[in-house]
Amino acid sequence: MTSNRVLVVEDDRSLRKGISENLEQEGYEVVTAVDGDAAARLLNAGDFDLVILDLMLPHKSGLDVLRDLRSLPSPRGRTPVLILTAKDSENDKVLGLELGADDYMTKPFGLREFLARVRLRLRARHVDAQQEATPERFVIGDAEIDLEAYELRRGDQKLALSQKEASMLALLWLERGKVVRRERFLDAIWGTRFVTSRTIDTHVFNLRKKLERDPKDPRFLMTVHGIGYKLDT
Repeated sequence: MTSNRVLVVEDDRSLRKGISENLEQEGYEVVTAVDGDAAARLLNAGDFDLVILDLMLPHKSGLDVLRDLRSLPSPRGRTPVLILTAKDSENDKVLGLELGADDYMTKPFGLREFLARVRLRLRARHVDAQQEATPERFVIGDAEIDLEAYELRRGDQKLALSQKEASMLALLWLERGKVVRRERFLDAIWGTRFVTSRTIDTHVFNLRKKLERDPKDPRFLMTVHGIGYKLDT
């Protein structure tokens, strides 16, 4: 599983470097562009999970880059955009949001708030993609998962699922047969990496008690030691 891919569009070298290094420390794959033309080429050529976009750019303004991005076919045209700029007038904010920006921060900015907003946007992105790709009901072994009702059903037995448990099962089902890293659960479901991996393990333990006939000898929800979990169906 690859990490989230983030495009940073910023012409100030020092700020671009600082943003990129902090995002890489969070585990994201970072691609940079120094002007609007370069950003447009990258957005036309590849897919990103998030774009961090300055407005005052050489050659092509950030608003023009945003306008061009939103004109692309989905899903690329729906890529989340966080505007990061020194332009702080209300008109600039309104225009950026009306053109389809998902968030707007002005310089100077606090690093913790910036990273929190990045995590929030990425989490929303993955939740939207997961909801589009995952059916409301699916079957694992002899258990039926009803995401709408937050229930696991086996015959006449009905077991309630918490929101986190349902989201974890949906992600595991979507990636069935593949390893889902603990970091992926944290990014996509918790929206933060300040939660310890122990939290993931506890939720998996509880899920096994509901999903597996013998939780101590699981057949479906398997541990991949040191990495994460995999759903075998």
